[in-house]
Amino acid sequence: MIIIDEERMFSEIERRRPASVSLNGPEGMLPQVQQAAVHITERFGIPAFVIADTTWGSCDPNAGGARTLGAGIHFNIGHTISMGEIDGTIMVDAYDDIPFDAVAEKYADDPPHRDVGLLTDSQHLNQMDSVRRILERGGVRVTIGGGKGQLNDGQVFGCEFYPATSLKDAVGAYVFMGQSNFHAAGVAMSTGKPTYVLDPYFNEVRDVTGFAASLRKKATLAVYRAAEAERFGVVVGLKEGQLAKAAGLRFKRDLEKLGKEVELFALTDITNDRLRNLRGIDAFIQVACPRISTDNQFDMPVLSTPQANALLRVLRGEEPGLYMEKPHWL
Repeated sequence: MIIIDEERMFSEIERRRPASVSLNGPEGMLPQVQQAAVHITERFGIPAFVIADTTWGSCDPNAGGARTLGAGIHFNIGHTISMGEIDGTIMVDAYDDIPFDAVAEKYADDPPHRDVGLLTDSQHLNQMDSVRRILERGGVRVTIGGGKGQLNDGQVFGCEFYPATSLKDAVGAYVFMGQSNFHAAGVAMSTGKPTYVLDPYFNEVRDVTGFAASLRKKATLAVYRAAEAERFGVVVGLKEGQLAKAAGLRFKRDLEKLGKEVELFALTDITNDRLRNLRGIDAFIQVACPRISTDNQFDMPVLSTPQANALLRVLRGEEPGLYMEKPHWL
């Protein structure tokens, strides 16, 4: 069951006394977000708007929607960050209380690797110590990498992996707590190391190394396909934490130096359907979110920032290099 830290919200409302608030969270958590909004209205007698648009993380908190609504406080739920607040949005913890004991013991009973880095996402940070103890009782040596930037110790985002990459030379593999192949595949791609998921929902130890390799291969094929393009579209994201305009202009400049034609675009949601409307473009570079490119299907090459850096090397006659093996894909 998802447990939201409602006391954090209550204390902020009591301190700041807003006339209204707004809340949002990941799609799978929206029923709990709705309930939290009801509790706020019952306790304080103020409107609590649930912004039901998607929110993909601290880069996409929907603060613009909160400003449009005139909300005095905006709460983004379920995307834990080390500083607790970002650009005026209060980041509220939400934890899943599903136990990891059985699946952790399953790994410890027959560990494919005995020297691992332990990682997880926001919803399971509170259970890392208990899983560590179970694995260590089974003879597994466990290391938890230190947090950096927005990340807590042992935490990874879909595009940010400092606690994993800092251990790259110290461990043989990674164990990710949770159900998310999305996060775990990112760990495998950013480190080049075997990565396993401890899935407590299905009591399953899952190897995602092959899945990550397929995503990496797909990303590299897109780089080489894009190298044949003559006209590029560079897409800047319009979400608050995805507005990498300087990076987009840099790619435009570098491609033009290499004889390519470049057009600039801006989108809130970068999808295949939206890009289909843009004519005369052979390949795109989007500087909003790197996972848009690796995790979705497009009719033509749509490169992320790491892929675009690899593309520039290819166009200069160099090898693309280990362009995904870095702590942050922006």
